[in-house]
Amino acid sequence: MTADPFAGGLHLARRFFGSLSPAAPPASDDSWALGHLGPGEAELWRRMSNPDRRHAVAVARAVVADLGPATGREVVAAALLHDVGKVVSGLGTFRRVGATLVWEGLERARPDRQRAARWSAADRAGLRRLGQYRRHPELGAELLAAAAAHELTVAWAREHHRQPDRWTVPPEVGAVLKACDDD
Repeated sequence: MTADPFAGGLHLARRFFGSLSPAAPPASDDSWALGHLGPGEAELWRRMSNPDRRHAVAVARAVVADLGPATGREVVAAALLHDVGKVVSGLGTFRRVGATLVWEGLERARPDRQRAARWSAADRAGLRRLGQYRRHPELGAELLAAAAAHELTVAWAREHHRQPDRWTVPPEVGAVLKACDDD
C-alpha cells in the first residue's frame, strides 16, 4: 500500500495555519488538560505556547476517543506533552518553519547524525536554538523526567518521531498516539 504523497504536506499546512492564532485553548480544554497532569507536568504545560497547547488538546482528545474513557492518565499526559521540548528553543511558528526547512535541506545535502547535538551546545544563539528545536524529543523527555512524569509519558516524548520498531511504549498505544498526532 502506497502512502498518499500529499497527506504529510496537508497535515503540515493545517498545523501551520492553525498555529498562526495566538489564542489560548478554551478554558474548558485547559481545565480538562490540567486534570490529567501531575503538578510538575502542569508547570510544563503552562510553559508551552498557546498553539502547541491547542494542538496537544486535540491530540489528547482524539487519543481518548480512540482508546476509550478508561485511557490511563499517563497516556493522556503523553499526548498532551509530547512536544514540550519545543519550549527549550523558544522558537515561534515562523522560525520553526524556517528551522525545519533549513534542517531538511542540510540533511538532504549532507546527513549528519550529530549535528543537532553540536548545534544545541553552540555559542551562537541561532545555531543553538535550531539544534534545540531539532532535539525537542530528547529535551522534552528530560524535562518530563525532572517533573516526575510517568515513564510512558517520558518515553513517548522521546520517541514520538521515531519509527515504530524503536518505540518502548506498548505498540498499540504508540500507534494511536502517532495516528492522532498526525491527523
